[in-house]
Amino acid sequence: MMTALRPLGAAAMAVVLLAGVAALSYARVTRPVADADAALADGRFEQALVSYAEAEARFNRYAPVRQIFASDYSHVMANQLWLLYRLARYDELIDKAQAAPEPAAPHFWSGCAFFEKGRAEEKADARLAWFTRAEDELRHAIEATPADWDTKYDFELVTRLAAALRQQPQTPPRQLMQLLRPQPRPGAKPVKRVG
Repeated sequence: MMTALRPLGAAAMAVVLLAGVAALSYARVTRPVADADAALADGRFEQALVSYAEAEARFNRYAPVRQIFASDYSHVMANQLWLLYRLARYDELIDKAQAAPEPAAPHFWSGCAFFEKGRAEEKADARLAWFTRAEDELRHAIEATPADWDTKYDFELVTRLAAALRQQPQTPPRQLMQLLRPQPRPGAKPVKRVG
């Protein structure tokens, strides 16, 4: 009886050893993620971005690890996209979004970046081109997450703004958002709003 339990005990020890090695490896690979999350929580955005980039490089070095820990990789990429948007580094965001997995919402973030680039553009043709690209990216974002109302709102806003800009292409950048507001007819009384 005792001799029959020895192989089972050895197998159990081997499984425990392998689980320990796997846990240590996982902790080592994802250490930059924990550092980045802590920096993000403290508001140290540049440091968080550096740590997330280090984590991304580790995931990219070992493709099987990236596939096994896909949710962690998506977390890293999503936070990088958010940080790049927050830091107004739109060109980097657009480049990073091209390689980001779908759970990181790359189309949403690149659509937002194109929108911001369009708002800052002085030339009418280039501004409309940026808004058109934003519209395309946000359409892809809606296709990826059809239940996301924030994305639907942003898509509608960009679509309406691009349509209005096609009718009035020479609108100065500071007056773009006024294109979305209904303009009263000349000579009409202003509507009295209460409440």
